[in-house]
Amino acid sequence: MKNQDIDNLFKDTVLGHPAGLFVLFFTEMWERFSYYGMRALFVLFLISSVTDGGFGWAKADALSLYGTYTMGVYLTPVFGGLIADKLLGYRWAVIIGALIMTLGHAAMAVETPLFFYIGIGCLMVGNGLFKPNMTSIVSYMYKNHEEKKDGAYSIFYMGVNAGAFLGIMLCGYIGENYSWSLGFGLAGIFMFIGMLQFYFTQNIFGDIGLPPSKLKELNLEAIGKDGDQDFVEKSEEEVSSKVVIDRLIAVGVFCIFTVFFWAAFEQAGGSMTIFAEEYTQRSLSGIYGTIFKYVDALLTILPLGIITYVLYLLFKKTFAKFAIGNIILSISFIIIWGIVGWKISVDFSKESVEVPATWFGILNSLFIITLAPFFSKWWESKYNLSGTMKYGLGLLLLGLGFGFLAMGSQGIVAGEPIVKVSMFWLIAAYLFHTMGELCISPVSLSYISKLVPAKWIGLMFGVYYLFIAMGNKLAGTVGSYIEEIEKAYSISGFFLIFTAIPIIAGLIIAGMSPLMKRLMHGVK
Repeated sequence: MKNQDIDNLFKDTVLGHPAGLFVLFFTEMWERFSYYGMRALFVLFLISSVTDGGFGWAKADALSLYGTYTMGVYLTPVFGGLIADKLLGYRWAVIIGALIMTLGHAAMAVETPLFFYIGIGCLMVGNGLFKPNMTSIVSYMYKNHEEKKDGAYSIFYMGVNAGAFLGIMLCGYIGENYSWSLGFGLAGIFMFIGMLQFYFTQNIFGDIGLPPSKLKELNLEAIGKDGDQDFVEKSEEEVSSKVVIDRLIAVGVFCIFTVFFWAAFEQAGGSMTIFAEEYTQRSLSGIYGTIFKYVDALLTILPLGIITYVLYLLFKKTFAKFAIGNIILSISFIIIWGIVGWKISVDFSKESVEVPATWFGILNSLFIITLAPFFSKWWESKYNLSGTMKYGLGLLLLGLGFGFLAMGSQGIVAGEPIVKVSMFWLIAAYLFHTMGELCISPVSLSYISKLVPAKWIGLMFGVYYLFIAMGNKLAGTVGSYIEEIEKAYSISGFFLIFTAIPIIAGLIIAGMSPLMKRLMHGVK
């Protein structure tokens, strides 16, 4: 796409950004709705008894499969990016990926082991085509407007968290209280809506994301794929081979400690969900039940209201040219408001409240939205930490979060009547885990893009995702021993493992700060 054509995208803006950014915002929002909505139900469905509609699996088997699935989610984007580069182009990769994921959700809704495995496979493959190429479209859209790129990704990231928030809340609520099939099916419906909205509005991007063969026909410049490395676009600098090797060693150190982080953090979809289901006091009555009803309703209505306003702004700018896509998107919001209204009315009609075990999963998105501006200001201030110290702090905060769970579960003894503990322990754990995530997740991507030579960035991001995949699989593998560790020691002892290892790892990498500073050769 020619530079002038890219600049034309900025002539029709919403909140100071191209309207196309918000098309991507809503597509990504519904994809994350489907992903996190399904993820919230994954383990609970597998371990629920057959009489309750589940598969009745052992916790070890369910958590092991969960780890394999989340590993696959981070492996496939490496190949999806290459397929888009060489064959499909970004746009068709997104569309086909979304369609495959829709079929995956539909397969899981059938609720048989064969279709469940088919569904998981489709979700992994579809995610590989979808995930890296959405960010590539955003990156290229802002090729000549670097000063706006940080703001663009902040908006895009809000779509991610809004989708995760709504997906966990609504798919989790319906799946736990009414039907697993309906929960999985709802995730698929909104994935399909997101795909249709993108398909019918894709021309808003001009020539961005067209297949390489089409770009060649149009005699346009090829689009350089940079996936998630769009945090920094830098010119190739002349450095010695020793400096390059040292910086690659530094990246390797970050990657290794990334495994420790995700192996613990991804307990959120596994052992922490089980803890919420079996060991957390979720029945609220009287004044506590009433307070929760109002808080839960506000937590749902306020963000949805803000996003609906953004939809209205997009509608005004783009309806004339892209009526079908806008109508589809509007229908999706009518449906979601209907579900939210129904959920709230049902909750308020009950005297007491049974908080769904999946509800706690929304806390991560809620805390990210709340705390991200604070951390962003911190990183821009004179009190900013080095990347190594941020890693150390992130792992320390993660370990402290599990420390709350270890402390709160001390009264639970295997073989004795189950003790239900306060929700405070889970809420505190999610708060500290989110702060740890804000120290590590965005920082990792930024430092890789700074340390690696420009021509190797794509390869190194693929390597980085391989380490995240390893961490996710390790999370499922270690989590699968929850029953054995509980019987031999206690559930508190299980969470102490995830308290000690991240804290030790955090102290080690923090202690390596002088060495890492030398290896990075001036990169800050």
